Amino acid sequence: MLNEGLQAKTPAEGTLAQAFVSFKDHFNGHKVSTEVRMLESIRGCHPEYQVTRVSESKFDLRGYARAGHATITKEEGHEHFDATRSYSSPGSRLEKTPGFLYDTVRFGRWKYSWKSFEYLVYEVLYQDPHSSPVKLYYILSPRPGGVQSSKNVATDELLLAVGAWSKELHKEIHVFDNGYWQKDAELWKSIQGSSWEDVILNENLKTSLMRDVQGFFENQQLYKKLAVPWKRGVILHGVPGNGKTISIKALINSMASLEEPVPALYVKSFDACQGEKYAIRSIFSQARSMAPCLLIFEDLDSLVQDETRSYFLNEVDGLESNDGILMIGSTNHLDALDPAISKRPSRFDRKYHFQIPNEQERIAYCHFWQNKLTNTDMVSFEDDLCPIIGKLTEGFSFAYLKELFVISLLAVARGGTIEEEEEQDGTESNASVHANGVVEPKDTIETEDKGEEKSESTEGSETKKEVKKRVMPEVEIPAAFQDNILLKVIKNQVKVLLADMDNTEDSGSSSAKKTSKNRQGAQADRLRAMQEAARARSGCC
Repeated sequence: MLNEGLQAKTPAEGTLAQAFVSFKDHFNGHKVSTEVRMLESIRGCHPEYQVTRVSESKFDLRGYARAGHATITKEEGHEHFDATRSYSSPGSRLEKTPGFLYDTVRFGRWKYSWKSFEYLVYEVLYQDPHSSPVKLYYILSPRPGGVQSSKNVATDELLLAVGAWSKELHKEIHVFDNGYWQKDAELWKSIQGSSWEDVILNENLKTSLMRDVQGFFENQQLYKKLAVPWKRGVILHGVPGNGKTISIKALINSMASLEEPVPALYVKSFDACQGEKYAIRSIFSQARSMAPCLLIFEDLDSLVQDETRSYFLNEVDGLESNDGILMIGSTNHLDALDPAISKRPSRFDRKYHFQIPNEQERIAYCHFWQNKLTNTDMVSFEDDLCPIIGKLTEGFSFAYLKELFVISLLAVARGGTIEEEEEQDGTESNASVHANGVVEPKDTIETEDKGEEKSESTEGSETKKEVKKRVMPEVEIPAAFQDNILLKVIKNQVKVLLADMDNTEDSGSSSAKKTSKNRQGAQADRLRAMQEAARARSGCC
């Protein structure tokens, strides 16, 4: 009786079927694929042609033609295209060059000539919701004998040539930022004037670094014979303004000038919509495909976070081969790096310490600026001034020395004079300098952190110490230079810069570093929260 009651109340089977059909119809919308739709459309319009679809990111047909390897001919006499015309201003107002107009093509067609082959090329640009713009080329080549095939020999020959060309650097440097690689011609231009001749450093450090890097790339067969992995890592560390960045520029330029040029890959950040692990994976995948190469991580301590450290180390020293990759990491705070990075050979094997320049190095830097004035009579810079300036600038970093010469030479060139009452007074005593000044003498080149001292102060037990004001050392000035305008200006600017060091001193205490690290961690947390919120809203990545 109970079963009969239930059967009586059960809806007709047809209603369930109808509901299920309605459910399926709701989810049965056609997926829109611009790539497939355009492919079918172009095939239908050109049945006598073989159509090959490629991505502009892998096959830069326009760039290949601009380089003179092929010819593009626009079709005129019709308006069957979709493009936006824009104006590009010069790189900077200083260049004084006119701007130009360019088209962003969303749909267009042109003729492409390469060797003895002629092609038709459709250019299509589209963007799906929550995705980056995509540019595609549809390359049309006549079917040989009218035979249908999935491949076309003439098209494949072109793609092999264009693909190989597109992968190479052409007065560019690979830069990783915002989650993807791009070729940067401006960065390449900025390092062209960098050479080791212009790098004033401790000679042992400079020679060792040059031999280390160049010897790595010149000795592939030696590594192979010794059954040693052909990979290496070095860390450049020391207080700011003492030559790390200019040394990296000189390395990039010198390696690019070899008979077999070594490309440089520069990493700006690990930030990516897909997350930092995705970024790290993309960085090393590109480096392995470009090897032999330089892989540069500037400010390494700020790049590698606790959450991604193990993943980064796995890419550096994991199961996958990193043959031909020489990593260069720079940091102002070696102690901020995890020991698994800074103290583990086979990851970063060698450390180079960039210290505050000593007197001989400061004198050499003075001669460097003196030589810049060889072809001008605007400033008189006698050779005997260099030892005097070298003594006056005790504790100066190269960055402060550069500022000293820039501001002093400009003042003299403009015809400025320094009166006694305009000079700033200072207490006379020889002072040592802290983070951007004073460093105790240490070995310049380090293979392991031998004798590197940790701060003796601990959190909660720090005591404030009275900081001595930096003052200009007492230096005997020869009578011949008592009234020298350049020297007067330099002495005045030395006092100004010493006061600036006092006001902007970067405390090296553990509490300050911890505060900075906590701030960086909080910023990273906020960034991750923003990324996760954006992905939740849009379904991106």
